[in-house]
Order: sequence, then structure tokens, then C-alpha cells
Amino acid sequence: MTNILNQYPNTIKQNPITFIEDMDYIRINAQNAINKDRQSEFGQFFTPPAVSKLMAEMFSFYKNSIRILDPGAGVGSLSAAFISNSISNPRCPKEIFLTAYEIEPDLIKSLNKTLLDCKDLCNQNNVVFNFEIIREDFINSSIDLIHGEFSLFPVKRKYFDYAILNPPYKKIKTSSLTKQKLKLLDIDTSNLYSAFVWLSAMLLDSNGELVAIIPRSFCNGTYFKKFRQYLLSSMTIKRIHIFESRNKAFKESDVLQENIILNALKVNNQKTPILITSNNNPADNDIISSSINYDQFIGPNDNDYYFRIIPNHLDHQISSQINGLACTLKDLGITVSTGKVVDFRSKEFLKSTPNDETIPLIYPNNLQDGMVSWPITKSKKPQYLTFNHLTESLVSPSKFYVFVKRFSAKEEKRRVYAAIYDPEKHPFEKIGIENHLNFYHKRYGGLSKDLAKGLAVFLNSSIVDQFFRQFSGHTQVNAGDLRSIKYPTESQLVTIGKIFQDSFPTQENIDKIIIEELTLNNNDSNLQDPIRAKKKINEALFILQLLNVPKAQQNDRSALTLLALVNINPSNQWSDAKGNLIGITEMMDYFRENYGINYAPNSRETVRRQTIHQFMQMNMIAANPDDPSRPINSPHTKYLIVDGLLNLLKSFGLKNWEVNLKEYLNISPALRNLEVRERKMPMIPVTLPTDEILYLTSGGQNVLIKRIIEDFCPRFAPGGKVIYIGDAGKKINDNDL
Repeated sequence: MTNILNQYPNTIKQNPITFIEDMDYIRINAQNAINKDRQSEFGQFFTPPAVSKLMAEMFSFYKNSIRILDPGAGVGSLSAAFISNSISNPRCPKEIFLTAYEIEPDLIKSLNKTLLDCKDLCNQNNVVFNFEIIREDFINSSIDLIHGEFSLFPVKRKYFDYAILNPPYKKIKTSSLTKQKLKLLDIDTSNLYSAFVWLSAMLLDSNGELVAIIPRSFCNGTYFKKFRQYLLSSMTIKRIHIFESRNKAFKESDVLQENIILNALKVNNQKTPILITSNNNPADNDIISSSINYDQFIGPNDNDYYFRIIPNHLDHQISSQINGLACTLKDLGITVSTGKVVDFRSKEFLKSTPNDETIPLIYPNNLQDGMVSWPITKSKKPQYLTFNHLTESLVSPSKFYVFVKRFSAKEEKRRVYAAIYDPEKHPFEKIGIENHLNFYHKRYGGLSKDLAKGLAVFLNSSIVDQFFRQFSGHTQVNAGDLRSIKYPTESQLVTIGKIFQDSFPTQENIDKIIIEELTLNNNDSNLQDPIRAKKKINEALFILQLLNVPKAQQNDRSALTLLALVNINPSNQWSDAKGNLIGITEMMDYFRENYGINYAPNSRETVRRQTIHQFMQMNMIAANPDDPSRPINSPHTKYLIVDGLLNLLKSFGLKNWEVNLKEYLNISPALRNLEVRERKMPMIPVTLPTDEILYLTSGGQNVLIKRIIEDFCPRFAPGGKVIYIGDAGKKINDNDL
């Protein structure tokens, strides 16, 4: 074991509040310098400061002396965030010992520098801090430590009070030495990240706490079932944080895997409520929070232990509605399986043109608009399979089936995409089903026509898609995932199937059919239709995109703000829009009461700075039209949508929308100039020492500023120069004076 112990002092005064941001240059330099091939080989992605800070703030402190584990420490970003947060905490520990594992030689110097700066910060705050850097593979080292405790000559191992980690993301090969060593501790998992979390949890002392940022893929599927079982049997999950945008948490590293932050305690599962939080950008404070009961998180009869992450009241309703359905697939006598034809193993039997021995071969690209379209002319995929004694075990009878794509493209709106195979349109006795498809059947025979149609409509509904996203953070749709969903009764599915005849219904009609036929709306809730609510939010977001608002404002927070400004709830049409004079706190109440989105109280400033400010700049809204003398920074400031934009929004969804939008975008620059002049009218004139007249926003402290410049300065600072004015509306420095 190679350790680096350091106790050397530094002389630079550190600020615990800005410490993480100040130290980030180390991460940036290391990220630019690291060998990209090695980074990919080890699955290394450095943690940005905003994410590090968010993770560190999840810990609770209760001991005077603590031991921290940072496996796969990188340049020490997470350790620095933990130390900074502990120093700032009212219950700051008196003594800290950190163990950091790092195997990458190019990062050791940077890691050592970070931890020396952490030591300096602790010294300046009268906290004893020591650390060790272990330059070994964490998995091998920790297995030896844990396994050694139970050997013939037991070795006493260290236990930790806290573990903070951003583990590497890389599959573990079945034949690898790592896989074999993990079996010594009965750890069966398929990826390094879950092995890191598993081992870190085992190294925690009783009541120890773990915070890890990891891919969401472990929340469902058979490969991670044992990992989920271990977490639920040995830990109590306190909180899960999700990111609304999959590319924001690690945007500098081009990581598109959806990640979550997991916070858990090393105590037997208490099955207590779990806090689910989310935000769009880790750097923002606009955190949405929701507490869910344990039986909402893990279904009472779920033997696969899927983690269902429900971030708000809308998703809670969706979960309740699906779980309230009557049947499992077993109840219906239906099975879902994966297609048997693996094309690269059957190349000699695949044909692009038919002959006397060929039968249809169905690929995912044959699924179009809810139906199977076959054959596809000029398809890159062969459309025929040779049927003989060598392929007999790969084929299925040509009956009514429902196919579901196993993989959806990132740009597709729906995660679950289903289509009906109609044998009446294809005069064959057998068909081949390619391995990238799941298919519903009864004992490998077909379904009835109306049952297949009804099942396809149900699977293509928005409510199923949204429910699926609660436990699946990737684009893969496994057969096991489809088995885990509750379904309507067979008679309900048949009734749904009889509603449409030839062409598959539109998405809007699908959702309408499902709501009406399954009576999904809850009478005990103000949010009668969560799908309609989500649709309204998406429409508002689409409008913002068409209005060319900056990308940073193209998010749910800004969409909800627009909806509040025009007083549109889920049941309203856009033609019902009307000006709603409203303050930011009232807006946040509107989000919660009408859309089930509960932002934390400290999100108010984010709404003001990251949405309202930009809406003001684009002249979409006006501030304080009811009282122009009210300061812009007053907590009582209210906002009103401007008439031109209001009139445009009232036409959304109507025939004249596109014409109105084009006209609005053409004249909006002139409107901006006009409105800026109009807003400057209620101002306070201030005469500067140079006799120049300056206009300040009316109200608030600016009345006092006028008295200081015109009365106080000539008397007590004659000949002085005004170099800065803190106007409530605009900061003015000497370059402007």
C-alpha cells in the first residue's frame, strides 16, 4: 500500500464559502491534461463544483471526530466540497481524517495539492485535518480489507463515518479478475460504479452516511437486482436527487448518461419516507422537492425492487393511476418476450429479396405509426428470413402481436413505442421477430385482434410513458420492465381496441381514450389530469422556444412562469389566457397549486434572476404597472405580461397562430425600443456635481441617493466625484457617469 501523509501548512487565507469554486482550477487543469484514452478506459469523469457542493450539503454532522472515505478521488473535488461544507456547518467536527483512493498517476499531484489546501482551510478554522492517499485499485484493496477480517488470521479494518463518491462507470467483464474477487464477498454486479458503492457501504460504520453520484440505470433491470437488494437490506435511503436535463451535470465531459445523487444511512432499512429532489441545472437553486412513502418508492408486491423516483405531485398521480389498475400480465395470461432472431448470428439466412423459402422478418424500423409496415422498400435492414429446419426454432406463427421497441432513439418523444402486427395484411404462416423487439403473446401464439389493438393503444399512451420514466433512466425497454407494469382488464383492453378501426389514433386521441375508458382521474385531487398538466407545460416550453428565448430559459421553470403570467391551468385553453398581475412568491404558489410542482423557498431568487430578468429584457413582461413608483427590487414587485404577447398566446393552437407569431417576431424589436422608453418615464431626476442630470428608478433607496448627491456631497465633500450609484434598477459606475 502506498500512502502519502501530509501535514504541511499553507499561508493563503481560504474562504470556506468560496473554497470549492476557488479550487476548481485544479480540476479544469487536470481535465484538460489527462489522457482521454485512459480516461475512457477507467471511466473517469471529474465532478463539477456545483455538483460537488450539492452532494456535500446532503450530509449530517453529529461527531467531533470523523473519518471520510473518497474512493476514486480524482483531483479531490468531492473531498474539498465535504471539508468546506463541514467547516461551514454549525456542528463542525473538531477532527477529520480522510482516506482517498486514486489509481491514476497523473492525478496524484493535483489530488495532493487539493488536500493540502483542505488542510490549510481546516487549520485556519481550528480543525485538525489529516489525510492519506492510497495509490491502489479501490476494489482490490477494499476486498482485501473486508475479506481479511473473516480470514484465518483476521485483520482489523477501518470503518468510516462518511463516504462521498463519483465512481467510475465501466462494465465488469464476466471473465475478469475483478468479477472473481467480488464474488469473495458475494457481490454480484455488472458495473464498476455499483461495485464502488457496494464496497463503500460495507466499509461504513453503523449509522455511517453515503452520498454518491451514479448512473440511474441501476434503478431497474435484472443486472442490478442484487445491488438494489443489498442497498434496501443494509441501508436506509434518505434522499435521491435527479437532474431534469441529462447533459447538465457533466456537460464539460459530454456525459449523456442520466445520473442521480443517492444519499443513504448505514442502518437497517427503516422504510421511512424518501425525499426526492430535482433541478434543471446543478448551479441553480430552483430545487423541486417531494417526499414519498416507502411503498411508493418500492411497490408492495415488487419482487424485483425497482426504484420508482417520483419527483412531484404530477408524477405521484401518474404512479397512483397505473398502480391502481387491476391486472398483471400473468393475470391476463399474456407473456412478453424478446425476438429470437439475432441478425449477426443469422446472416446466412437473411435476405433482401423474397424467394420460395422466405418469410417476413420484422425489425424495429418496421414499426410505424402504431402499426407494423412490411416490407419497407430500400430498407437498410433485410426484410426476409429463410425458413427451414435450421431456423425453425427462431420463428413464430403469423398471428396478432404487439411489438415494442427495445431501444428508443434519444430524439424520440416516447420511451415506450408499440405497434400492432396484423396477420390479415401479410399472408404468411410464420414470421421472424428480430432481437431488438419485445413482443406480447399468449404461449407464443397470438392475441385476439381487439385485445392487441387495445394493448397497443394503452402502451402508446402518455401515462404509460411517463410512468416508465419513473424507474428507467435510459432508452432501453426490457421485457422485465414491461412485466412490472400493471395493466387494465382484458375487457377494458378489448373495449379500447374496438374504438378505432383502420388508422391508429393520434397521441391526443390515445390519451383521451385512456383517460375516459379507464376513468383514471382521481376525484380527491385538484390535479384531475396529470397528463394534461404535463402537456400544458410542454406547450409553454414550445412557445418559449418559438419566441427565441435563450436556451438557459428553455426549461420547466420558465414554462411554469409563463403559464402563471397568463393564468392558464391544465384545463384551460390558450384562448382563455389573460393578464395576471403576480409576484414571484405568488407564482411559486401557482406552480404548486395548479401543476403540483413544489419549488424550495430559496428558489425564489432563481426564478427572479434566471427567468423573470430575461423575460423583462425581452419585453415579454412589465414590472409594477399597478404602481410605477414601487422599486424593481421590492419583495412586493409584481409582473404583468405585455398586451402584444398576450394576444399572440391567445391564438396558440388556432389556424392564425403561425401568421400571428411571424408578425409578432417581426415587430418585437420596435416594441422593445418603445417599451424601454415608456418604462423610463417614472424616474427620479438627480443633478450630479457636473450639473449633468441622471435619471434613477423611482422609489426605495434612490430617494436617499438623490439627497446624498444633491445635498450631502456639496456640503461635506465639495469637489468630489461620483464613481458609483447603486440604482435599484441598474448599477451605474464611473464609466457611465
